[in-house]
Amino acid sequence: MTTDRAAREALIAEVIAQEERLQFTTFSHDDAWMLGSSLRDRALARGQAITIDIALGEQRLFHCALPGTSAHNDVWIERKKRTVREFGASSYLVGLRFTILDGHELESAPWMDPRQFAGHGGGFPLAIRGVGVVGTIAVSGLPHEIDHGLIVEALSEHLGL
Repeated sequence: MTTDRAAREALIAEVIAQEERLQFTTFSHDDAWMLGSSLRDRALARGQAITIDIALGEQRLFHCALPGTSAHNDVWIERKKRTVREFGASSYLVGLRFTILDGHELESAPWMDPRQFAGHGGGFPLAIRGVGVVGTIAVSGLPHEIDHGLIVEALSEHLGL
């Protein structure tokens, strides 16, 4: 096993642990507002230009585009959300698994439309413990690993972990 593969497998294990840990007991419109506002405030304080989207099922509960973003970020948001809904896992985890299993990015898989899906960090499942994935949270605007990390940071704080 190469060092790169070992590092990716360790990262996969870390992301799986994040998804297991960052689950809700309930999720409401108020949770979406507080979580989205926390992400917005965090990004503004850091001078980060991001777009944020939180959905419960197909219903968008929170959407915010900060200065410096564009409609292109909305396209990335939709691709990341679609990936989370299709695979029931973060878009980052899906992308990492694809590169480990077949050595290619998700978007190069013949059955995946690269305009519809994204195996890049920034899409995260909103899951209720004992129920499963009920929605998505997505961020676009930063390098994809940082998009993912920002979500993990905000969810950890929101859940008191």
